[in-house]
Amino acid sequence: MGALTRWERALERWQSALVSKARHHEPVELLDALRRECDDHAVVCSESRVVVPNAYEVELDTAVHEELLRHGAGDVGQELTDVLARHGEQQGYEWAGPLTVRITPATRPPDDPYRVSSSPMPHVRADAFPAAD
Repeated sequence: MGALTRWERALERWQSALVSKARHHEPVELLDALRRECDDHAVVCSESRVVVPNAYEVELDTAVHEELLRHGAGDVGQELTDVLARHGEQQGYEWAGPLTVRITPATRPPDDPYRVSSSPMPHVRADAFPAAD
């Protein structure tokens, strides 16, 4: 087994553990919601070009977000970005700009443990999102 395969499996286990903390929902739900957000906002420009948003925000319940921060999960956004990048590659999508996923605490009490939103932002960086109030 190659080092890359071991790393990918470790990453998948870490992602599963992370998402399980989000009120004990199935680990794949958040990843599916992220992929669905991408797919639902795909714009077919031509037969060979499908453009999707590149800036994604995942709002987590405040308690879950704080727990992630306490456990040093600062790279969660990058991990989710990597998952979404693989999905886009498999689908043949073109990103509207540099791909990024930002994790934030919910600004209002959520009905679900997370909320995913997206937008096309041609020149975005993860730290360029508006500050959460």
